[in-house]
Amino acid sequence: MTITVIQWVLVVASSLGLYLLSPLARTASEFFKGDRRERSPNTLFLTSSLVISWLFAKSITNAANLGQSFGLVGGVAYAGYYLSFVVAGFVLVQLRNKGGYRSIHHFLESKFGRSAVVVFTFLIIIRLYNEVWSNTIVIGTYFGATGTVNYYAAIVVFTLLTLAYTLKGGMSSSIMTDVIQMVLFVVLLTVILGFMLPESGGSFKPFLTSGSWELGQGLDLLLVAVIQCFSYPFHDPVLTDRGFISDTGTTLKSYLWAGAVGALCIIFFSFVGIFARLQGLEGEAPVAAARYFGAPMLLLMNLIMVTSASSTLDSSLASFSKLVSVDLSKAEVPKVSMGRWAMVVLTVLGTIPVFFDPAILSATTISGTLVLGLAPVFLFWKKEVPRLAFHLSVLGGLVLGGLLTFLPLPGYLLFTEGKYSSLLSVNLITTGFCFMVYFASTLFRKNSHG
Repeated sequence: MTITVIQWVLVVASSLGLYLLSPLARTASEFFKGDRRERSPNTLFLTSSLVISWLFAKSITNAANLGQSFGLVGGVAYAGYYLSFVVAGFVLVQLRNKGGYRSIHHFLESKFGRSAVVVFTFLIIIRLYNEVWSNTIVIGTYFGATGTVNYYAAIVVFTLLTLAYTLKGGMSSSIMTDVIQMVLFVVLLTVILGFMLPESGGSFKPFLTSGSWELGQGLDLLLVAVIQCFSYPFHDPVLTDRGFISDTGTTLKSYLWAGAVGALCIIFFSFVGIFARLQGLEGEAPVAAARYFGAPMLLLMNLIMVTSASSTLDSSLASFSKLVSVDLSKAEVPKVSMGRWAMVVLTVLGTIPVFFDPAILSATTISGTLVLGLAPVFLFWKKEVPRLAFHLSVLGGLVLGGLLTFLPLPGYLLFTEGKYSSLLSVNLITTGFCFMVYFASTLFRKNSHG
């Protein structure tokens, strides 16, 4: 039996297994909120779902590549994004306890009006749309070169199998399978680290001492992550939807645990890249490390990518389904059938870019820059500001962040040297602008009443 055949068996068997284990959702609360037997997810289920939903296939690939480029600093820098869970946990619980809001959309419409909901919905649809193709193409690369029949076949089969079990149970399927995928991820990561440890003298010391803690050597990316964590989580419905399905005590504990566990998973997976760095391996870090050890490691790496991609894809489909059927619908009782059709639509549209051979850009850092304007909106949600404040901050940040990202910055605006110096400057400038216009908007209100 060839490696390729075994890979196909792993993909099909794992997906069919998840389909059989997924509960069949019959009510709206089961399909859209993940309730089981009229009970909301507990801390273990919610934490596992949060963590694995953010361990994207592209995310752990990026973590490994950053470890290869910068050593431990790179892994810690990418793990910095998991501060998003801490920020989101406290903000979402406050929105529920002190504001009485039932969802992000409920908060935005109540405070800033329908136009804010339209803008925000556009941002998260783009986010969910990108999650589909950017994760599935990672799977394709393990089956063949970009553009080959095996590459496309793997993507299509994997996507359809994931869609099948998500259609069955919606959010219930997503959360149930997330727990299984989380356990599998930890087991596979432990085995992978077990392969590398003997090759490094039986000690983690070479991994922990790799890299230089300097701004130009990856530390600048950590600063970017810290800046973005105050806005980034709020444009990700995969993360925020889970903040409204359990009681607030369970929610806060789950988000705090998810931040710590997720960060550790990212750091440990960056060891794959650090190993490639120590061994002088070239190319994509996970692939390079897998080839170094041969067929067993290749299969393990393939399976961990399948686990990560499927958990993200099913969560994205469930969130889009809720967005269409609950958040944007005026129906008193959301229709499960509408939710299932929404999943099919996103799957089809989100798979189209695959056939145009898109590159996996730094989706996290770029999209994070474009939504910096959400930070003052959610951090200072209790502050009385005119509705214009949302648009000045969010749309202003979108335009300014986009322009500064794609246009070269003059040298006097670069505060460091290195690969991420420009990104750090763009984030600092755009963040300052967004907070300034958000608070300055109160002057418009005062003048209008003057």
